[in-house]
Amino acid sequence: MSAAAARGPVPRFPSGFLWGVSTSAHQIEGAADEREPSVWDAFAAGPGRIKDGSTADVACDHYHRHREDVALLARLGVDAYRFSISWPRVNSPGGLGFYDRLVDELCAAGVRPVPTLYHWDLPLSVQEAGGWLHRDTAGRFAEYVAVVAERLGDRVSKWITLNEPAEHTLLGHALGTHAPGGRLLFDALPAAHHQLLAHGLAVRALHAAGAGDIGIANSHGPTWPASQEAADVAAADFYDVLLNRLFAEPVLLGRYPEGIGELLPGDVEADLKVIAEPVDWYGINYYAPTRVGAPHGEEIEFGGVTMPAELPFSVREIEGRPVTDSGWPVVPEALTELLTGFRDRYGDRLPPVVITENGCAYEGVDDQERIAYLDGHLRALHRALEAGVDVRGYFVWSLLDNFEWAEGYARRFGLVHIDHGTLERTPKASYGWLREVLRAQR
Repeated sequence: MSAAAARGPVPRFPSGFLWGVSTSAHQIEGAADEREPSVWDAFAAGPGRIKDGSTADVACDHYHRHREDVALLARLGVDAYRFSISWPRVNSPGGLGFYDRLVDELCAAGVRPVPTLYHWDLPLSVQEAGGWLHRDTAGRFAEYVAVVAERLGDRVSKWITLNEPAEHTLLGHALGTHAPGGRLLFDALPAAHHQLLAHGLAVRALHAAGAGDIGIANSHGPTWPASQEAADVAAADFYDVLLNRLFAEPVLLGRYPEGIGELLPGDVEADLKVIAEPVDWYGINYYAPTRVGAPHGEEIEFGGVTMPAELPFSVREIEGRPVTDSGWPVVPEALTELLTGFRDRYGDRLPPVVITENGCAYEGVDDQERIAYLDGHLRALHRALEAGVDVRGYFVWSLLDNFEWAEGYARRFGLVHIDHGTLERTPKASYGWLREVLRAQR
């Protein structure tokens, strides 16, 4: 018996609660020669940038095997499938046709399509014109969104604008460990602002196309000070502003945290009116809390990311907790803390919440650790519901073992094992466990 099974059945969630799984285009689609290049193609071509030297040229070959993957979704019994649409593919001949076929297959299988319109794979041509550091990219994104909405809006009734602009800014533009590889530190802040502006313009474009039920998928987690010393508390507060409040408050409150707006380009007050276009729900990607202290004064390695010495904080280990294969601590109760904290901080400005990602990396097909992880986090989510947080859905990351960005294929987040040599799909123990959970919920 698994540790999760020994704890008894997962508590019952409300009727109408949305159960799903998530993926992203660049991580699973493959068929790189059938779309425009993206920033990730260029980044992965550089020596030493991807830990195992791999690329996403083939990935899980979902582009050619999507019917097989939709069948896996149907067998799993999820209500919805969160996937992303590749802007580089839409820019290519026939690219939208793939998403037409995928959406049709999902609808025929009784699985609700929930597309994310941007999941980090900026067209290389847009990057070469300035990328997210340039304001024009937000407008170009809105034009692309309008094209997608016109084509798919008759069958898609739930939309996500952006995925994790915080990580895309920090890792892709500030620290250089993700595409496009910028090492700008705080000069990367315009990339954050322009992504948020793109979100607001996308909401307007979707509304103009008659679409509704729109959200954003921001990553959040509690920030814990390494101690109660004033320097550690101040560093943790700064980190919380940078990774949580900077991306939540423009959307929810129509303002930046104090001191941030003056660092950003353009007419920030006018832009905030666009960024704060009302959303129907707010997506949260949760993996772990972060323990933060005063800077060490030297470069450190944490979670596979090099933290430069000049940052005004340092990320510390959370001791006494099991860790995933990614080195991330397993702290389910921090999800309850995060959600009740958001409710307390934002009050009635916080719309209904959907957990748009939650998952873990572990090896093996008999993945009892993943079962225990998901079981613990579902219980923590239920406690947030009991505490009065309006949570409407939960998406597991991820359906398939995929190309895990700078980690390549060295980390396995999937409910389904992918043999990256043969591309054979093998459902893991966690897939069977989740299927039984969903049956019990109904």
